[in-house]
Amino acid sequence: MLCPGDSEKIFAFFFPDEQEAKRQMDLFKRFDFVKVDFLTRPTALGDLGLDPLKVEMKDRIRDEDDIFIIAYPSFNPNEMIAVRELADQDAKERPIVVINGELDRIRSGYYPRFFYPRLNKAMDGFLSNFDQALYLHNFKGNKGGALFREYPGEYTVFTRDGLGLEISAVHSQSTMPTLKEVSLTILPQFYS
Repeated sequence: MLCPGDSEKIFAFFFPDEQEAKRQMDLFKRFDFVKVDFLTRPTALGDLGLDPLKVEMKDRIRDEDDIFIIAYPSFNPNEMIAVRELADQDAKERPIVVINGELDRIRSGYYPRFFYPRLNKAMDGFLSNFDQALYLHNFKGNKGGALFREYPGEYTVFTRDGLGLEISAVHSQSTMPTLKEVSLTILPQFYS
């Protein structure tokens, strides 16, 4: 829990858009070590890259910021593009923590290159820089399971019984398997 005076570091919390940042201001106002900011100002032209209200991330970085915390940049693809711009424009290369970024959507091709060229170009070579500190993906269905990782541990695949009462670790590895690999190769081995 954050308490006033607990930190010597300055945390810059970036929320997806300006309206969301305004809603969060009251939550953080008593913490002098927290700056609340936003990634984007959504407009109809933003998806086309013709945004007259575009937020320049270099103008949002303060010298006293020690770490950037990005809260759930997952609804609008431009939010992750802004995270990439933040990383590229930060001369000090400060740590960036992304919370609930749904990076799997980008990794899995959910956003096709043809329809989202700006997003895919921005993420090329960038997503590999992220290391999941805590990861959980649920595979639904009566023969489902889960992929879990707690840093610095391995990625572990769990199965569950038909009622969902018993879970068992059935596979682990040091690198993250693709979701397709887990659902089509790893999990079926344990449900015959």
